[in-house]
Amino acid sequence: MPQNQPMYRHIADDLRVQIISGQLKPNDKLPTEGELSQQYDASRNTVREAIRRLTDEGLLESRPGQGTFVARKIDPFVTVLTADPKTGFGGGETAAYLSEVREKHREPTTSIPRVEVVPATDAVARLLGLEPGAQVVSRSQVRSIDGTPWSLQTSFYLMDFITKGATKLLMAQDIEEGSVRYVADEIGVRQSGYRDWITARVATEDEQVLFGIGHNAAVFVDSRVAFDQNNTPMRLTVTIFPVDRNQLVVNVGPNVPALADKDILGREK
Repeated sequence: MPQNQPMYRHIADDLRVQIISGQLKPNDKLPTEGELSQQYDASRNTVREAIRRLTDEGLLESRPGQGTFVARKIDPFVTVLTADPKTGFGGGETAAYLSEVREKHREPTTSIPRVEVVPATDAVARLLGLEPGAQVVSRSQVRSIDGTPWSLQTSFYLMDFITKGATKLLMAQDIEEGSVRYVADEIGVRQSGYRDWITARVATEDEQVLFGIGHNAAVFVDSRVAFDQNNTPMRLTVTIFPVDRNQLVVNVGPNVPALADKDILGREK
């Protein structure tokens, strides 16, 4: 160990070399803090600091209830958020998502929708122009690529849609033609546009378990408010994207070239 180098840096450097060289492979479980303390003759706090630094670098990940693992090498998927505002296809709609993933020769799956009638939280009510606590229909699905959960999408619909006849929204099954087209055809509420509000935060405990990510891992949160032909909020869709496996793109202009594989950041071709 170089003179005057803190012990935690020595431990981090040694583990980093093992990871980069392939001695420690993706998904390999690291020894416990106690075992590493004995191995390096260091305190647990020192070992913890070394692990924290490698986790911040993206080389390690902590999985709740399981331990610390060498981070998986995940090929990022690009979601183009912009879409035809009137059809809703593209921009994260289920049909477009399945098509886009298959075009990349990868295998997409979506879970059966979890459908609930719930009171709107303050945030949901504010974005939909409702009174807090008003009843809304919630439809939530986990989207996976190659068997790995990639995003969690939850859409909130006005109860007024159900009373007018859009009862498919209450069914725990995919709406084949897409919810935008279904609502337009069934009750005449047509999407005219939408607004995406994208933020980032640390993943919740439930999200950590679902996506298999560390306790300090970050997620993108895309809150999309869709507006009808009268510019009234008609739907709120909240999509959670873990940052380790997702990139988001917004196109502006009618003649923007299609995104090529070589344009995906962090991917070597």
